[in-house]
Amino acid sequence: MTYSARIALAFFSLFLFLPKISFAVDQALNGYEPKWWKEAVVYQVYPRSFKDSNGDGIGDLKGITSKLDYLQSLGVDVIWLSPHYDSPNADNGYDIRDYEKVMKEFGTMADFDELLKGVKARGMRLVLDLVVNHTSDEHRWFVESRKSKDNPYRDYYIWRPGKDGGPPNNYTSFFSGSAWTLDPTTNEYYLHCFAVKQPDLNWDNPKVRQEVYSLMKFWLDKGVDGFRMDVIPFISKLPDLPDIPPEYRERPQYFYTQGPHLHEYLQEMNKEVLSKYDMMTVGEAFGVTLEGTPMLVDERRHELNMIFNFDAVRIGHPSTPWIGWTLPKLKAIYTDEDQKLDQHSWNTVFLSNHDNPRVVSAFGDDSPEWREKSAKLLATMVLTLKGTPFIYQGDELGMTNYPFKGIEDFDDIEVKNAWKEYVETGRISKEHFLDNARRVARDNSRTPIQWDDSSNGGFTTGKPWLAVNPNYKKINAAEEQKDKDSVYQYFQRMLAFRKTTKAFSYGDYKDLDPQNEKIFAYTRTLGKEKYLVVLNFSKDALKYSLPGVKAGKLVMSNEGAAEENATTLMMKGWEARVYRVE
Repeated sequence: MTYSARIALAFFSLFLFLPKISFAVDQALNGYEPKWWKEAVVYQVYPRSFKDSNGDGIGDLKGITSKLDYLQSLGVDVIWLSPHYDSPNADNGYDIRDYEKVMKEFGTMADFDELLKGVKARGMRLVLDLVVNHTSDEHRWFVESRKSKDNPYRDYYIWRPGKDGGPPNNYTSFFSGSAWTLDPTTNEYYLHCFAVKQPDLNWDNPKVRQEVYSLMKFWLDKGVDGFRMDVIPFISKLPDLPDIPPEYRERPQYFYTQGPHLHEYLQEMNKEVLSKYDMMTVGEAFGVTLEGTPMLVDERRHELNMIFNFDAVRIGHPSTPWIGWTLPKLKAIYTDEDQKLDQHSWNTVFLSNHDNPRVVSAFGDDSPEWREKSAKLLATMVLTLKGTPFIYQGDELGMTNYPFKGIEDFDDIEVKNAWKEYVETGRISKEHFLDNARRVARDNSRTPIQWDDSSNGGFTTGKPWLAVNPNYKKINAAEEQKDKDSVYQYFQRMLAFRKTTKAFSYGDYKDLDPQNEKIFAYTRTLGKEKYLVVLNFSKDALKYSLPGVKAGKLVMSNEGAAEENATTLMMKGWEARVYRVE
């Protein structure tokens, strides 16, 4: 056999063996295909509230760039940047006027390029918000669309004549009232599932889809690493736009996600854009059930990498009002997710974002005595559960809900519209409304980051667009970076520890004590590696007997030393422990 023939035979043999090598790698990771975004920890930046560099009271891109060393030191892998595009700010940037221009309050495209360069230089990645269910009514497409019924851009949006002297159907906006607004120029209604200034795009028009793919490529070609896709299941509408049936009127999101072409459009997006880049996609899948999740994220379907399931984060307020939550119910959600998502469907783990209250106020205890310990416990849980963890700015400091006193303290359009609809019409009392809003309002998470104990928490030298939480004198980054026992430094240690093992990314999950009302105990197992996580979700000191497992060596704790190689643990209030099990 000639030399060249032997080389050819060797390559052929290697080719035959490659599937076996790949299979072995998959089996080593419990059947999962390794991806960088499965092992990453994502940190959400809400630009308006992160850091102001020029004293106008509004956070900006230069402010974010100035704090990249802080984020690198924390140990996160990916920064998710909430909308930075040109916008009139009817919904704080989620109403986009120009997708290829930076919001003037945030800076310039040169500032964005400098931010991206800084992120890459520090070994991190940048993911952008993609808001394409709707635009601003000031976007040039809509400006043209509303001019006349025969305008070339008319079919970029969803227009209908009225019915019986009112809107075309009974669709409701998530920001209160009808989802239809009459435009006097053509005497037709346009659809907006959110604010009046956020008209829904018509994805059934192929020109709209191509416009979206073009703007996605614009940012990906700049070097961004993916997209978080805002309310993406809403893009396909039901034919003929039928009325919302009675069973969906309290939770219309489950009706709005039933459009027949959603998967067709996402697969087209994947083919034309997503598959051509090494990128991450995560969909805000408000209204998608857990059972329907694999249809969006199963890797064999070529749609999205993962979605946000809201069962856990909204367990205390699936709608309004606040109803509270129990630990067994929360644990049941994680078990259900584990059982219904197989090795082809990846999950996310999060308890906070720009649309929800502060995590320590919603799931922990934000009293002075327990705030730090419960914040650390929640960090332990989010960073050891199954799925890609997402943390929101300020979580790493244990920031709390704002002490709102009256409606004048709120900025959020959702709260203001609801006040008009319910309080000003006498349907709900002022006290009842404010009590609920204090717990669940989006403004809780949008108060500026507390950087130090100087005026306005070091966020701005001007007047902040939204008031800084008055507890910034005690809760701020400067103090926590110096204090080895702070929430920030605990996050650092947890993030560093998570990187030492793939068990917290790909390991099997098992809840050891589902009905326990105070203790959350679970294992994560990958091959010979096994970890036990024990969390006391109460301020009570407890004696806890481990069911069917021995603790082993303590590797992380928010208390310090604790029992090792034991089957009975003496748990302090809000104590969190992670053990390596032999």
